[in-house]
Amino acid sequence: MSSATVETRPRQQNPIGWLWRHFREFRRTRPFWGGLLAMIAGVPILYFPYAHLTFGGLTIAMSTTAGAGSLIIGVLMIILGATAWFQPAVRVFGGIATILLTLVSIPVSNLAGFGLALLPGLIGGGLMVSWAPLPEPSTRPARGRRARRAEKAEGDAVAESVATEPAAAAEAETAETAAEAAVKGAEAAEAPTAKLPAQGAPKEPAAAEAAAEAAVPQQGGAGGQEEAR
Repeated sequence: MSSATVETRPRQQNPIGWLWRHFREFRRTRPFWGGLLAMIAGVPILYFPYAHLTFGGLTIAMSTTAGAGSLIIGVLMIILGATAWFQPAVRVFGGIATILLTLVSIPVSNLAGFGLALLPGLIGGGLMVSWAPLPEPSTRPARGRRARRAEKAEGDAVAESVATEPAAAAEAETAETAAEAAVKGAEAAEAPTAKLPAQGAPKEPAAAEAAAEAAVPQQGGAGGQEEAR
């Protein structure tokens, strides 16, 4: 059997690797560490007022009238941390509320669970407020040095063409104006000149008639003189 006819077996997926990939994606798309620290800070605030600590044969109970307040503060901090995980849109409100509840727990709940919830609550609230989603990955392929140089050269050429466009337009307009002036001059040179009246040209009809009328009496006067003689 040749290698071309061998059937490919489906690749067995490692469940640990699959789980780790999904966890990494979950962690990167939400304020994971801020919510985790907020939930961790709520545990000592909730636990100590209702705990019975035993030292040797001595049992110490710290249940006081502030137990109800500690219960409310601890539960709220755990809920805020879980909300930051599953609803990242309310991360700013959750972070501010976590910081305020941590500060309130100092006088209400045994100095914020004997100081065990103070730092995690403040740091977790700050992380939730300051978290921001990652930018969307670019769909453009990675470009090498040559591609970047070619793009830069193309951009420089476009900038030069844009800068030289006004000068070229002015030169073209000047050339068009000169061409129009030359055409007008050629047309003026080719136009026929005005003809002057030639010598001995026939006079106008009105002038000819006036001359004939003036000549008729002269002829009549000459005939009378001949008859008198």
